[in-house]
Amino acid sequence: MNITSLVIILYLGAFVAFGIYLNSKKGSAADWAIGGSTLGILMIAAGAAGTRIGGAGTYGVAGDVIAEGVGHMWYGVNSFAALFLVGLFFAIPYRRLKVVSVGQVFDRRFGSYRCQWLTSLCVQAEYLVVNIIEPYVIGTIISGFTGIPFPIAVAIGAFLIISFTVFGGLKGTAYANIVHCSVIIFGLLLVGLVAMNNIGGWDVVVQRTTDQLALSGGDEVKWWSFTGIGIATIIAMFISATIHTPAASVYCNYASSAAKEDNLLPGFFFAGVIAATMPIVAGFIGILTLATYGADSGLSSYLNIAQLAIDSGPILGGIALAAVLAAVISSGAPILLASSTMFVNDWIPASKNFAPEKKLRWYKVVAVIYGTIAALVAWLGNITSVLGLVLIGFALVVPPAVAVAFVIYWRRTSEKAAFYGMASGFFGGLLMWLFNVLFDGPENAMAGGFAQWWHETYNQIGAWSDPAFATFIFPMIVVPLFTIIFPNTEKEDENKDTFYGILGRLQRNFKWTTEA
Repeated sequence: MNITSLVIILYLGAFVAFGIYLNSKKGSAADWAIGGSTLGILMIAAGAAGTRIGGAGTYGVAGDVIAEGVGHMWYGVNSFAALFLVGLFFAIPYRRLKVVSVGQVFDRRFGSYRCQWLTSLCVQAEYLVVNIIEPYVIGTIISGFTGIPFPIAVAIGAFLIISFTVFGGLKGTAYANIVHCSVIIFGLLLVGLVAMNNIGGWDVVVQRTTDQLALSGGDEVKWWSFTGIGIATIIAMFISATIHTPAASVYCNYASSAAKEDNLLPGFFFAGVIAATMPIVAGFIGILTLATYGADSGLSSYLNIAQLAIDSGPILGGIALAAVLAAVISSGAPILLASSTMFVNDWIPASKNFAPEKKLRWYKVVAVIYGTIAALVAWLGNITSVLGLVLIGFALVVPPAVAVAFVIYWRRTSEKAAFYGMASGFFGGLLMWLFNVLFDGPENAMAGGFAQWWHETYNQIGAWSDPAFATFIFPMIVVPLFTIIFPNTEKEDENKDTFYGILGRLQRNFKWTTEA
């Protein structure tokens, strides 16, 4: 066994042992799902940031930088904006409403199961993508460097994520992510600095990158420009990676996990700073990889990026690869946890009356089943671009994010408006994505009918056909329009036990604390 593999095994072994230790402490469903509402600023920051530092924020960004240019480092800006947005406008309402899934907001407001289920469907579409990608990434790295067959490597990845989720709960992921985030950022940054020094410095890196782009026929000016990927792509990435975030139910878990409300805004702010750093480091690694090994794309660049770490030295390479695996687990574990809590609370109405012990048992059973199914799909799948796939998943969560913002901040919003706004955005975006996939190929250029028309339209408008635009624009139009057509007729009561009664006190207290 080489030194690199030993470092990886020791790191991941310590990770599993820590999860088993946490499981030895008895806890309730609330302890598992929201950390018993005991988390401080540092744990909220590291835990929430870890959900953004996964395959998309590491290999996804690095791979797409190699393939298309540094413009994909915008993902860092979007990561900061996303978490700060949640901390500023949504974390305190979620905590006050005592929800562990965004769909419960609609249940609290309207008693509407259809809004709750549709929200869960949108969010589960994203979480299923993430839960599939994470064991796929782990399996690819382990298989590539140890020679273990890919299916077994995927099973190892799934076991790591599932076991720590079941054993550690939310508090466990927050504790672990303090270590993970530190190792990820500083480990990969150190690899990048050593690799740059070995190449001969930044000027040599730039020259080699220019040479590699010339060999591959790439546009050097476009590749180096932060807007080279196109304004439409940048806007679509912002919609997908930022606007969707308030509806990502894992942040309900973290909002409810805070020991006190004052921890939420600084916690999410620092989470955004941490999450923004990783894509920048990953983009730097991508540039060095292109300069060293030549052009590649998407997930196929995994082994090249990993080789960059190994070539920096076996121990340092092992630390870097362990950090990347940790990055994947740091997002996979809390998202699997949120998937299970969301499934139980949104899809099993009787769970409202479950005893704490029974609810905890359901949470863990669903986590095991969900994670196992996702691993099977990962084993069968053929993923070409991690970042691209994650952004599609993000886009499908934009409709409930728009709807929940209207419900919280515009009292007139009606249940029909929220439901049909979400439905129009979700199915409109899904149809657009299907059309792009089905009719993109050159065989449709002369196919006639709708296939040819969409192919020609797609080629003319380019990135403006991204599904993110449909998922955002449709609910932004439908929600206010349907609110006017089908207004909310119930009396706006500010009694302390009503939905807006709770939010009313929240808004006054928030104003007082910010003025102080």
